[in-house]
Amino acid sequence: MNPSEPTNALRFLSIDAVQKANSGHPGMPMGMAEIAVALWKNHLKHNPLNPKWFNRDRFVLSNGHGSMLLYSLLHLTGYPINIDDIKDFRKLKSKTPGHPEYDIDSGIETTTGPLGQGIANAVGMAIAEKSLAAQFNTDEMSPVDHFTYAFVGDGCLMEGVSHEACSFAGTHKLGKLICFYDQNGISIDGQIDNWFTDNTVERFNSYGWQTIEVDGHNIEEISEAIVSSKQEVGKPSMIFCKTTIGFGSPNKSGTSGVHGSPLGDDEIKKTREALGWNYEAFEVPEGVYKFWDAKDSGKTENENWDALMDSYMANNPEKHAELLRRINGNLTDNFEENFANFLEEANENKSVMATRKASQVCLDFFVKELPELMGGSADLTPSNNTFSSSSSVFFNNSPGGNHINYGVREFGMSAMMNGMTLHGGVKPYGATFLVFTDYARNALRLSALMGLPNTFIYTHDSIALGEDGPTHQPIEHLVTLRATPNLNNWRPADLVETAISWRNAVTSEDTPTCLIFSRQNTSVLSRNPDQIDAIEKGGYLIKETSEPQLTIIASGSEVQLAIDASGELEKQNIRANVVSMPCLDIFLNQSEEYQLSVLGKNIPTLAVEMAHPDSWYKLLNKSDKVLGIKSFGESAPANDLLEHFGFTLPNVVSMAKSLLDEESS
Repeated sequence: MNPSEPTNALRFLSIDAVQKANSGHPGMPMGMAEIAVALWKNHLKHNPLNPKWFNRDRFVLSNGHGSMLLYSLLHLTGYPINIDDIKDFRKLKSKTPGHPEYDIDSGIETTTGPLGQGIANAVGMAIAEKSLAAQFNTDEMSPVDHFTYAFVGDGCLMEGVSHEACSFAGTHKLGKLICFYDQNGISIDGQIDNWFTDNTVERFNSYGWQTIEVDGHNIEEISEAIVSSKQEVGKPSMIFCKTTIGFGSPNKSGTSGVHGSPLGDDEIKKTREALGWNYEAFEVPEGVYKFWDAKDSGKTENENWDALMDSYMANNPEKHAELLRRINGNLTDNFEENFANFLEEANENKSVMATRKASQVCLDFFVKELPELMGGSADLTPSNNTFSSSSSVFFNNSPGGNHINYGVREFGMSAMMNGMTLHGGVKPYGATFLVFTDYARNALRLSALMGLPNTFIYTHDSIALGEDGPTHQPIEHLVTLRATPNLNNWRPADLVETAISWRNAVTSEDTPTCLIFSRQNTSVLSRNPDQIDAIEKGGYLIKETSEPQLTIIASGSEVQLAIDASGELEKQNIRANVVSMPCLDIFLNQSEEYQLSVLGKNIPTLAVEMAHPDSWYKLLNKSDKVLGIKSFGESAPANDLLEHFGFTLPNVVSMAKSLLDEESS
């Protein structure tokens, strides 16, 4: 076998798949092939026969447009991606979509493509590894001991989220994180000299990273850099790999023409000649398959860890059982019983509090009950109330801590949370103000797309936060969150609903949860046991009258306003049911029979919520009404804003009566 064939196999599988699909990015796989050989052949610890092996090294392709490089590596090393899957690149429902999509059974650790988020995911994985190692490793045994590797490109480092995550990684000395920067100097628009001239080496030095510069086409030099990176346990490492995009293409290498377009039949023929690849499209010689096959070596690595775990169990039975529980994502043995007791206490608690404070009361229970909960805030801990009575700070002198000070990094925090969940063994939560979901939006979207059960805490949920004004008052945010597939958005009205929403979040298996809390105090609401049970259905009748003439729906702090309006209407001989709707997303998934039992049949409806009204039209008829907000907020005390925007008892009563007047006219 020609020594270059294993490397060129990566190139030509990528070239041929992109050509067959008539779509894709061949340039990066052609340019990073030697880097892939150095890592995947000489250093990466993984088992194609057991892709979920917990102590495997994690690999993230942050520059996800080069997905064919990853698919080629997975195919050649023995994962369940066969040659037909390679040929089906970018076809509907194929295993090889245009950008990598999370599929751990096929060896794909995370969804990438939106640039910069992959490296942030890798930082999150390294956080999880460091935290678990601190909690479970002993002087004699290290059941948690692996590296996280990431390939990144120019675009990843242009995106601001890379600064958020990489700065954080350096501060926290994540020495088990090793990244490879494909320094080819080309993006879609051409040579990047006109728009990206950062001294990236000095940038990463300033973060506190180890930096190593290599020839990205010299396998031995790259491998030596990996060895040095693995030895530097006190710093994450960035290996700067000078490469040529589209390496081997006589006419397109080093140009943007090979970045995001197929080479074309003529250029592919010339590239085969230039690189001495004398095989047809998708033909791989047997010697190349033998070179790359990692099944036996992976099986051995896995078995060695299994043996270590047997010894660990014998010597540390309690730690072993707890580690396995976290790896498997199981709840603690007495969780349901303990939660039932906590919920009973919450129902008996008559303290008036903001739901952000109610969330902290819940966290005091949940963090103690589930030590895998690891979370924090984007520099708003006192405002978001994310530090529980069982919290301790995660930092270099306390890596076993469970509270993270993320700094002002909403996007980075959310993308790192995705990486933590993907790693396994921890349940992350992260918090900021609801209005700043704008910063975090794409990471939140990828969490939903991947089915990651993250918990996102968003406080200061409405204009009622007051004087900070429209820059901080969310209006359209609930609508956009509710429009996101596979995302549950809870806006509870009091401590009891907050407890149920937190339980929904921590027990979710494949759906992320947004917990949306108020700054202002909310009332203590009374419920019977059936109503408490119904909260988990997303919406329920919190006040029911006989032969109702209309229904008033509300969420969060507005539920008490709706109840008060119903009472005032009752004085005027108008019967109104009140529905508390803490999670519209879950309610819409209930049966039509249940929805009608809550909303009522053939009666007008008024929805009341301090947000843009569009969410509610899924439930309403054209003649129904919503008291919402279609403009940005204002800077003023909260009570003045409620008056200005109509969230007053007289206005709600007037709108409710107008529904009956219009119905009778």
